[in-house]
Amino acid sequence: MKRLTKRQMRIFAVGQLGWSTLSGIIGAWFVTFYLPTQNDISGGAIQYITPGLVIGGFLTVLGLITALSRVFDAVTDPLIASLSDRSRNKRGRRIPFMQYAAIPLSVVTVLLFCAPVEQISSINIVWISAFVVLFYLFMTMYCTPYNALISEFGKTQDDRMYISTAISLTFFAGTMLAYTPFVFAGLLRGSVGFAWSYRICFIVLAVVACVCMLIPTFFLKEKDFVETKPSNVNMFKSLGATFKNGNFRTFVFSDIMYWVGLTLFQTGLPFFVKVSMKLDESFTMIFLGGMTVLSAVFYPIVPKLVKKFGKKKLVITGFLGLALAYVIAGLIGIIGVTVVPGVVYGVLICVIAAFPMALLGIIPQSIVADVAEADGYETGENREGMFFAARTFAMKFGQSLAMLVFTSLAIIGTTQNADSNDITASVLGMTIVGFVAVAFCSLGAIILGLYNEKKVMSVIDKNHDKK
Repeated sequence: MKRLTKRQMRIFAVGQLGWSTLSGIIGAWFVTFYLPTQNDISGGAIQYITPGLVIGGFLTVLGLITALSRVFDAVTDPLIASLSDRSRNKRGRRIPFMQYAAIPLSVVTVLLFCAPVEQISSINIVWISAFVVLFYLFMTMYCTPYNALISEFGKTQDDRMYISTAISLTFFAGTMLAYTPFVFAGLLRGSVGFAWSYRICFIVLAVVACVCMLIPTFFLKEKDFVETKPSNVNMFKSLGATFKNGNFRTFVFSDIMYWVGLTLFQTGLPFFVKVSMKLDESFTMIFLGGMTVLSAVFYPIVPKLVKKFGKKKLVITGFLGLALAYVIAGLIGIIGVTVVPGVVYGVLICVIAAFPMALLGIIPQSIVADVAEADGYETGENREGMFFAARTFAMKFGQSLAMLVFTSLAIIGTTQNADSNDITASVLGMTIVGFVAVAFCSLGAIILGLYNEKKVMSVIDKNHDKK
């Protein structure tokens, strides 16, 4: 079978630019759009759903919708993975799923922000709930087969690392694209109003994302590069067999800790800037952009470091480096900004976190591909889709858990108005968030220490030698 050229690997990475843009839109704007603050409302924002902490006194309507969508994810992630692993489509097991999902995913992303009633209404709740479920369904239909191709297209460790590096770069690029409405929505607002200033931005981004997602499906012929036997195991047996793999279980539990820690920090960044550092909110984009660019500078050296030190040691290094950055964030509330200016803290965090972000952005995907390949040799079943579906669910679970933890911790030391969408974060609350993120990252490093990288790589090397 053919190996992908570097150009073809870059074409493959364009697909991630597309779906990460749509994912970034939901991550950055879903809560902001449907839970507007008082400042947003005075600027023309509409309240489409009941505001405040109305579910049990600690959860919003939107929070409940998001939580229930994760329950749906728990079913669709392994289902799509199983269907993809078992597919006998003449064009391959992965590409057809991606092609069918790209357009619906793009359309649903836009429609999610188009609640039909211009006031608080139960109809809007039904609308949002339906399109959140559809969003995650089509996202899974694209991402699970896409990620499975990392293992199948990456025939050598060099190829796998190159693909992981490329898709990590396009992931960051897509996430940054999703933040562009911060700039352009404000320019449009005077002529089209608050809601449509964002919707127009989302439509443009969705079109760009759709084209990006379709590019690898038309320019790469899966059958030219992949020759695998479809799995004959049903979903439940396949999922059970996947988690029977001890090394994979270790990786997944470690990965959940990473996503909790990372999401706690990303969600809290605007609050660290405004509350702890006492800076204008605009510094959030400056710090995020600076950290992303600096992280990208380290990307070319990561594959070289992997060859020298192995993947496990570098991921543990990434965990500990990220934990150090979170220590700085936590210390802001203890030391204060009178002794050290807020900008200095921000720059320190960006510089310290950049290299760990490069390590953790590239290597984990490659580890999943290694485990999936080794498991395939040992069991005779090609279940790459199920392995990556499990990793995707770990990511979503970690992100959801972090959102619940953040809203509980950030308000410690304040009196939260249950009828308002404004999160009243305190310096004490943000200090606790910082050190809780340290704990999760440290725990992730400890758990990953149990991963037997030598065994996985020896299985791969042994079978490669037979070819």
